[in-house]
Amino acid sequence: MTMHLARGLSTINTKKPKQKKLTKAQLEKLQVEWRAYNKRMRQMHCHSAQFDTFDQYLSYLRGEHKPRKQAEEFKTYAQNQPFVRHTEKYPSLQTSDAVPGLCAKRESPQYTGDLIVGIATMHKSNLVPVGRGDDPKEYARMRRG
Repeated sequence: MTMHLARGLSTINTKKPKQKKLTKAQLEKLQVEWRAYNKRMRQMHCHSAQFDTFDQYLSYLRGEHKPRKQAEEFKTYAQNQPFVRHTEKYPSLQTSDAVPGLCAKRESPQYTGDLIVGIATMHKSNLVPVGRGDDPKEYARMRRG
């Protein structure tokens, strides 16, 4: 049986690389970048994200920076009472004592004229009114088209 490492693990190069010393030109370039970074943070209204010293900015670039702790302590949340609108209550007109029938059912409309004699059924349940001068046999013989 052979020995295998799990995927992503390696036995070589396990030491962290040492930080290289920066040249004067690199330091000058980083100082310009530090000032630009602080300016950008002020423009974005992130004043707390600025670095006071150049050494803090260098440690930030190298990954050694520890963020500042905020001075404020945690405050418990005091829950406010929900807003309730105060309205007067008006009693309803429809109570058990009221007489029903304020909105009675409307009578269904009925045809009272003498022009339409009846209703004929054509194909596919199509209802057609039959007038006084029409012959109902025509509707019975009617076909599609």
